[in-house]
Amino acid sequence: MDKGQAIAFYVTISCITFVMSKIFIALLLYKRWKRRHIIYEDGISGGKMIMFKSPATKSLKSDAFLKKTLKLNNKDIIGSGGHGIVYKLALSDSMTFAVKRLNRGSAERDQGFERELEAMGDIKHRNIVTLYGYYTAPHYNLLVYELMPNGSLYAYLHGRSNEKVLDWPSRYKIAVGAARGISYLHHDCIPHIIHRDIKSSNILLDENMDAQVSDFGLATLMEPDKTHVSTIVAGTFGYLAPEYFDTGRATVKGDVYSFGVVLLELLTGRKPTDEAFMEEGTKLVTWVKTVVQEKREEYVLDHSLGSCPVNEVNGVFSIALKCLEPEPAQRPTMAEVVKVLEQIRSNSNVTDS
Repeated sequence: MDKGQAIAFYVTISCITFVMSKIFIALLLYKRWKRRHIIYEDGISGGKMIMFKSPATKSLKSDAFLKKTLKLNNKDIIGSGGHGIVYKLALSDSMTFAVKRLNRGSAERDQGFERELEAMGDIKHRNIVTLYGYYTAPHYNLLVYELMPNGSLYAYLHGRSNEKVLDWPSRYKIAVGAARGISYLHHDCIPHIIHRDIKSSNILLDENMDAQVSDFGLATLMEPDKTHVSTIVAGTFGYLAPEYFDTGRATVKGDVYSFGVVLLELLTGRKPTDEAFMEEGTKLVTWVKTVVQEKREEYVLDHSLGSCPVNEVNGVFSIALKCLEPEPAQRPTMAEVVKVLEQIRSNSNVTDS
């Protein structure tokens, strides 16, 4: 064997070894994926359900779960929105889930489903709702979530049939929890996640009234070295940052602005697009800013709160207005928001002592 043949031989062996190693790694990763997931096949509708292995799904029986899921109807509906209908799936008194259905047929709907899977697949955080699995079928997709027994923050603040009033400690706790969840998306996830639809109806409340950020149908992934992602303007009127309309650029500072609006909802008990504001040609943000500039914060505070610790209320008002700065660069990061909110309660406790 001459020198040229020897080189060719070694190159061939190296290529084969490289390819075999890649196949071996792929098989290991697939086996690891299989260990983390439970796959249910549905031969009737041609669908496939994949559940992530967790303590909550450990005792699930595949046939019973799949049959119950496919039998969901209008009586099981617990909510609806622009991204789908949400059902309550009860397997027993102690095992319940929330199932969101997204009909297929449009690129926007399919993209919303893919975004939620991409954003939620590996997230584990106490202030972000847990995704347990999903179901794909020819005409619709389902997302299986942890059920939040106390519904949404929007329902508590603005729901007509809800007679319960959130006291100040509960509102403060919700603000801190939601901030922690959003901060995790912005700073701890790789790639970073821009939610793009932060609002009170997407902040759910568990049995302990802890906040859980939900609905990632508009979420956008952003590499750490990027400052923005160019997108079609989407979200909910009243919560969107003003620069988003002009640039079409989604940034983490847009989420900060939306969270500032949620803080105003917690403080005032008013909707961002309250009918009274619409009649006057304004909105919650401009109304609050005007009143606060006149040093009349107590005028905008939700009257159902009764007596509240003044220092804490003023501190939350202050951070809310910083989140709502017209210039994005002047807004704090969500990590800074969390730090300030936690300090407000800490300082208040020191003062009380």
